[in-house]
Amino acid sequence: MQHSQTPVIKDLVLVGGGHSHVTVLKRFGMKPMPGVRLTLICRDVHTPYSGMLPGLIAGHYGYDDAHIDLGPLSRFAGARLYHDEVIGLDLANRMIHCRHRPDIPYDLLSINIGSTPGFASVPGAEKFVVPVKPINNFVQRWEQLATRVMEAQSAMRIGVVGAGAGGVELTLAVQYRLRALRRQAGRTEAELEFHLFSASGTILPTHNRLVQRKFMRVLNQRGVQVHTNFRVSAVHEDGIRSADGQTFALDETLWVTDASAPAWPAESGLDVDAQGFIAVNDALQSVSHPDVFAAGDIAAVINHPREKSGVFAVRQGRPLEANLRRVLLDQAPQPFHPQSKWLALISTGDQYAVASRGKFYVAGRAV
Repeated sequence: MQHSQTPVIKDLVLVGGGHSHVTVLKRFGMKPMPGVRLTLICRDVHTPYSGMLPGLIAGHYGYDDAHIDLGPLSRFAGARLYHDEVIGLDLANRMIHCRHRPDIPYDLLSINIGSTPGFASVPGAEKFVVPVKPINNFVQRWEQLATRVMEAQSAMRIGVVGAGAGGVELTLAVQYRLRALRRQAGRTEAELEFHLFSASGTILPTHNRLVQRKFMRVLNQRGVQVHTNFRVSAVHEDGIRSADGQTFALDETLWVTDASAPAWPAESGLDVDAQGFIAVNDALQSVSHPDVFAAGDIAAVINHPREKSGVFAVRQGRPLEANLRRVLLDQAPQPFHPQSKWLALISTGDQYAVASRGKFYVAGRAV
């Protein structure tokens, strides 16, 4: 933290080290605000860049390549860094409740904590699946999964639940890495069997048909068995069951379905949407508490609903930072309109990717 002789007039507290807050910290470091004390509270000091997760899993990146160290960034921003987990808010008295330290006061609060696994209604999922979110936890659990697979003396059946861009990418990245590890150990790739489960009638349901067909060809070529219209109703130690009674035996199950929100924003009294995400207006400001902002997965922009994707969190960084400054100066925040179409880069695990936007796509190693 950089020390200043300027008296503290207002406390700006950032909860979470997500993509939006990384931009806020960088820009406050480039242009500090005298009299504003900046504090970052985050559960994980190293924040992963979600777009690089498949490359990290596939072995193309190292840990440091795909993570941002929030320590140096906080020092650059002149921010206090508290390594802790927020568990609630006292909105009336503007206090933040942490798991391990005393309450922290704020004048202005911004929340960018991502999302949690969306399997609360599925019996057995919490105990038996490996969820991809939060990403910080997944990286560690992936290494444990890889170790289990390599130590297994018989064939392994690996399933991925969720066939959006994240599920398709993760399936191919995991397959690529585990096959490479098996080859290095002198073992056959045939010992690995992969299954991808989609609750809808297709894979990549938010992408155009050309992209869907492209990835169906890739998945078929790689030997991945795709199961559509398979809505998981229960998970047990050795497999999963669908709502219509189908069962599949699996040794490992990865969960990449729609995300959900932690309980504490709603329990604290913030207005939330039907899924528990913080309801914000076009300025990324809470619709119920104007001294609270939210961005990234945890935010639900009421007038502009979008899927949960890191591309939106990155794009929200600059307007969030600008509006935080405006409110600190007692000015009205300005609306931000997210793009209705966006570029998605979906990798195939082997340093080849498809760029998808609207009705168009392009594929290749250059992508």
